[in-house]
Amino acid sequence: MALTTLDPNTALVVIDLQRGIVAAPTQPHSAADVVARTVELADAFRSHGLPVVLVRVSIAADGADAAPGRTEAGHGGGGPRPEGWDVIVDELSGHPEDIRVTKRNWGAFHGTDLDVQLRRRGITQIVLTGVATSIGVESTARAAYEHGYHVTLATDAMTDLTPEAHLNSIERIFPRLGETGTTAEISELLAKTRTV
Repeated sequence: MALTTLDPNTALVVIDLQRGIVAAPTQPHSAADVVARTVELADAFRSHGLPVVLVRVSIAADGADAAPGRTEAGHGGGGPRPEGWDVIVDELSGHPEDIRVTKRNWGAFHGTDLDVQLRRRGITQIVLTGVATSIGVESTARAAYEHGYHVTLATDAMTDLTPEAHLNSIERIFPRLGETGTTAEISELLAKTRTV
């Protein structure tokens, strides 16, 4: 599906581009490429006076605030994390006007003030980027759709642990939640529909 529009009040929401996450091997895009494309989008959004939301995942050192559910894959919150693993990458830092959200779950809406931050600014649409496509990005896209936001997904500014997981989200899930496009397509549409 081709991108149709970006609402006048659209925000870029960046999922988990933090030191400990981007250090993991990713496919089909490298984390470095995802960061670079996200920086391109963030710069474009800022230049048009549109919000950039930097979401990070973090848990307490003792894991007390990690999601407690039993899973076949084991508990994801256990074990100590290296110092600074939850710090947003340098390439996206240094913009005090950006909104920062810390989550304790896969998705960026549950248990955070993301929805309040967006609604207070009159945001009706979000563009999503980040890691991992099938986990944090997809969970956030699902919740955004359920909250009534228009959702656009920058398919080359997200990546996963396997290409199969990435493609499943891109091809099967995202078309049911919103519209997909590349960084270049989103940037072009933003430039066509916005004036400073």
